[in-house]
Amino acid sequence: MASQWLKARQTKYAAYATTYILVVLAVVVVANYLANRYSKSYDATANKRYSLSPETKKIVDGLKEPATITYFNASTRFGEARGLLDEYSALSAKVHVKYVDPVKEPMLARQAGIRSEGTATVQVGDHTEIASDMTEEGITGAFIRDIKGNTRTVCFLTGSGEHPIDDSGRDGASGLKDLLGRDSYQTQAIDLVQKATVPAECTAIVIAGPTRDYEQPAVDAIKAYVENGGRAFFMLDPPFSMGPSSIAENAALSSLLQSWGVTLDKDLVLDLNPVGQIYGFGGQVALVNNYGTQPIVADMKRTYTGFPLSRSLTFSNGSKTTVEKLFDSSDTSFATMNLNSPKINTSDPSNKRGPLTLGAAGSYASGKPNLQGRFVVVGDSTWASNSFIKFNGNGDLATNAINWLCSDEDLISIRPKAPEDRRITMTTGQLAMVRLVSQFVLPLIVIAGGIFVWWKRR
Repeated sequence: MASQWLKARQTKYAAYATTYILVVLAVVVVANYLANRYSKSYDATANKRYSLSPETKKIVDGLKEPATITYFNASTRFGEARGLLDEYSALSAKVHVKYVDPVKEPMLARQAGIRSEGTATVQVGDHTEIASDMTEEGITGAFIRDIKGNTRTVCFLTGSGEHPIDDSGRDGASGLKDLLGRDSYQTQAIDLVQKATVPAECTAIVIAGPTRDYEQPAVDAIKAYVENGGRAFFMLDPPFSMGPSSIAENAALSSLLQSWGVTLDKDLVLDLNPVGQIYGFGGQVALVNNYGTQPIVADMKRTYTGFPLSRSLTFSNGSKTTVEKLFDSSDTSFATMNLNSPKINTSDPSNKRGPLTLGAAGSYASGKPNLQGRFVVVGDSTWASNSFIKFNGNGDLATNAINWLCSDEDLISIRPKAPEDRRITMTTGQLAMVRLVSQFVLPLIVIAGGIFVWWKRR
């Protein structure tokens, strides 16, 4: 009787089903265990919107002390930040996350200086900073302030027609100022015309596109600053001579750079690269995708940057300076010496053919232990103004240069991009067509198909 039961078809089916169920349960249990033990995710968005940036990963990987992120909010709203904070804790075993309800634990919130819910603090060692907001920029900024402190100031020179940092117009540099703020740099404007001395609080200075000549005392102040271990970022446009848009040659400043091994050519680089047409650029914008190995640009491979109305430069090492190339224009570029007329002869035999160097970075041996001057030179300033700073990799290049000048190499990376606006803009006629097709044409096709099938079966 028992042998017949074991041989019965239903018994076999039951045994098979039981085995399959046990196997499936085992797979599910193992998969859940591995998922909890080794948390992995894949960000399918085009600009990796839901992934932490390489900059954040470098900072967290370089932690030498334990770090704690404390999130203050109502316990029912902890989930609003859990996804982002879990990404930080997954980067390193040194990062710990705590959740505090300020209503249940008001003394902890008061001690941390929390004034509103939905706020986080970041503690590294004995130093604690409040995140400016609950975004990657806000939390990583708090990490940076914990590690680097708040004493890094980037000074923008003013008084000779430079791009002003408080101007939000096309020619202003407020966009660059905002980008530096994300890396916790303070910014201020200084005028070497009134007092030819670089203030002691300046970690680096920026000369962004002066249209008038610098007086010799100002140039001497910049020279003394860099050669005594200071850091300077030079963005100098071609010396145009076309009516009201003329730009001074700045011979004294150019002579200083030449003494350090960088010679600014008096030319205008034009680019016939067809890729520029995809972005809607004309020949006046040099499109760059050819970078050197210097730390500022080492991580920028396959990233385009654009330089409108740029000049070329040459470089060489000096007795106290070491200079490296940052980037070149494309093979389709050329440089004209005609800076007095908007008419360009592309077949002029005197034109220099690309690729042409547009940027270089160098260091100056000050003779002081562990202190060297640094300088970056780019033959264009418009690329870092509000009109171009948001183009592809321009913002990354500008902030990378400041990071290197300030000896913050661990911050150099490709930063997270802002969410893309992918809305479809249509005319009134296109909207009417979409409505007609979706509300009438497609339903009529479905109804007609149903009638046809019914008729055939009938």
